[in-house]
Amino acid sequence: MTAVDEIKARLDIVDVVSETVNLRHSGKNYTGFCPFHTNTKTPAFVVFPDTQTWRCFGQCNEGGDVFNFVMKREGWDFPEALRNLADRAGVTLQEYTPEQQEKVEENEHLREILSMAVTYFQHQLRNTSAGKEALEYLYGRKLTNETVDAFALGYAPDSWDALTEYMKSREISEENLLKAGLVSERDSGGVYDRFRHRLVIPIRDHRGRMAGFGGRVLNPDDVPKYLNSPKTDVFDKGRLLYGLDMARREIRSNDQVVIVEGYLDVIGPYQAGFKNCVSPMGTALTEDQFRLIKRYSRRIILALDPDAAGQKATLRGLQTARQTLDREGDVIFDARGLMQVEGRLKADIRVTTLPDGLDPDEIALDDPERWAELVESAKPVVIHVMETLAERVDIDDPKAKEKIANQVLPLIEDVRGSVEREAYRQRLARLLKVDERALVRRASGRPMRRRSFRPRVEVPPAEAPTQAASHRLLEENCIKALLFDPTLIHFIDRIFRGHELACLHQDDFTQTDFREIFRLIKEGLDQDMENPVDFVRQRIPEEMTEELLNLSEADTFPDWRFQPNAPILESLLKMFIRLRRIWIDESLDQLVFLQSQENEGASEAAPDLQKIAVDYVRVRAKLDQALQRNGSQKK
Repeated sequence: MTAVDEIKARLDIVDVVSETVNLRHSGKNYTGFCPFHTNTKTPAFVVFPDTQTWRCFGQCNEGGDVFNFVMKREGWDFPEALRNLADRAGVTLQEYTPEQQEKVEENEHLREILSMAVTYFQHQLRNTSAGKEALEYLYGRKLTNETVDAFALGYAPDSWDALTEYMKSREISEENLLKAGLVSERDSGGVYDRFRHRLVIPIRDHRGRMAGFGGRVLNPDDVPKYLNSPKTDVFDKGRLLYGLDMARREIRSNDQVVIVEGYLDVIGPYQAGFKNCVSPMGTALTEDQFRLIKRYSRRIILALDPDAAGQKATLRGLQTARQTLDREGDVIFDARGLMQVEGRLKADIRVTTLPDGLDPDEIALDDPERWAELVESAKPVVIHVMETLAERVDIDDPKAKEKIANQVLPLIEDVRGSVEREAYRQRLARLLKVDERALVRRASGRPMRRRSFRPRVEVPPAEAPTQAASHRLLEENCIKALLFDPTLIHFIDRIFRGHELACLHQDDFTQTDFREIFRLIKEGLDQDMENPVDFVRQRIPEEMTEELLNLSEADTFPDWRFQPNAPILESLLKMFIRLRRIWIDESLDQLVFLQSQENEGASEAAPDLQKIAVDYVRVRAKLDQALQRNGSQKK
């Protein structure tokens, strides 16, 4: 039994859902109001104890198992939900080696020390005369006491050893203070407080665990303006995004994340009701940060300071601009890099430029509607770059046209979609007032090629699951087949489309762990930097690595592409048709239940239930036809 199976065996989905949803027993199932959208009249949310699943037949139109419910409720990704539910169920996910266990315990101790420092800095802010200056600064930025407390803001006193002495009184050694990044070493020996006479902002990871601090000067003559913790075992600025622990639920709910520059740029909008902002803390966005963001949303808005990124750093970030423009300062982001990330992650990256002299917190707190409009009007990064370049030159100068084309066309070629590329070329042609054909000739035309992949092992075909096999076993076999050769998805999709069926989708899987792996497989196919199998192996949660990636001979499949008429092809196809058929059958059973509730006057959730049921029946008939046509028997 896998860890996921054991957790589900120990936890009843009815008990977990009942913690936040008032459920009413109706026959063998339970109904209630969906917790994920406004709904006060229609009990459209149903929990099915027999299958240990839930579904909303109202606005959400979503469903899943206990993992999916907890992920949606808490804004967690799958590994977080897995760890949380494992702790709750008393299931051990993995055994650490003594060395690993020692490291885990050491890091936890560092986090405890950092949490003690949070309490100390908060006390200094609220209860000392020196802290009043920092508190008045926060009030001047229009922050409320509730917001100050929500983000645990504090004050580091103007002293070389105040924090050190406090921690020593709590029996914390100088060695551990150094490891936590709270003090620095003197050249002459000993240590001194790293943060002095600064507003102190606690920095947590996406799980809400303490990682480090950021400090802002209160005296304008002090430098640097912002000071972060040094790199430690628990703090790596390139792997963290400030505010993500507070914003992740809203990001997932809105399917949108706004990247801002600084700490207060996150805190101010949060107070104004815009709780989907995060900050890379003044550094260039890294691949690790993008991977972190994509767990929650692929709709990314860059809200950039016009002095830093909106006008200058965008140009400095371009490879060609470095050769043609004489600019000073640090690169905030690389537009070419953003386009490549956008292609790999299939993200929608847009840029909004803030008004001169205004920060996000000022705009959001003074005029929330204006902030909402700025975010809504964000432009695709290619358009932002071409317009920014055009604003700085004489657009009628042929040499200026040439320079802009040289810098923008490579960005356009990085766009994956052919229609989108064509639209950008047309827009650039209109901007430069040139014939579009000239731009087409100048374009690199470099195709984005996908590396070919052939399975490394060829063995006799695995037996197709029998009708008596469990649904989870069927899903597991489908996932293993896709893990062995992700390109199988293209074949299945082609067959499905031939029968007027929707392409394979993660919703075909009812188990959240398999849904997450299917999503990774699709991402692996959509990127071009790595072999799809390697892509998945590097990103699959460690807890599932052993049970799914270490395929035995009995679990592997020969290369179906070189045996188009072999039984393996029919066996694989039949597996995926049955997978879809089971989903349809379960959906029909759920609709029958909901119709019975409606007849009893208990639900108004779906006025078109009959039409939905007819559509399901039609799809089921097509699946049966597909099975028959491929030499299979009806389920």
